[in-house]
Amino acid sequence: SSLDEATDPWGIKVERVEIKDVKLPQQLQRAMAAEAEATREARAKVISAEGEMNASRALKEASLVIAESPSALQLRYLQTLSTIAAEKNSTIIFPLPMDIISHFMKK
Repeated sequence: SSLDEATDPWGIKVERVEIKDVKLPQQLQRAMAAEAEATREARAKVISAEGEMNASRALKEASLVIAESPSALQLRYLQTLSTIAAEKNSTIIFPLPMDIISHFMKK
């Protein structure tokens, strides 16, 4: 190292240098903090996007399973209603297929 070379004429061997206390200007500290925050936010967005991707894949797989058996869709519907009712909600909305609603609209 250059420090070791500078101390060789004095017969001193420098193996390691430690910095104990560094004082950074306030403006530099703010710039470093802003950069770190931007990095954290970017990572959070990537993690969120990966989570969304995994959720969409799971939904696709679930839709393929449900498409194989119409009764599976009805059971899932009833399970969802049961979950909603367990939460002590005062209002439950029953979604109806459009073909049923259109049948009543024609009359």
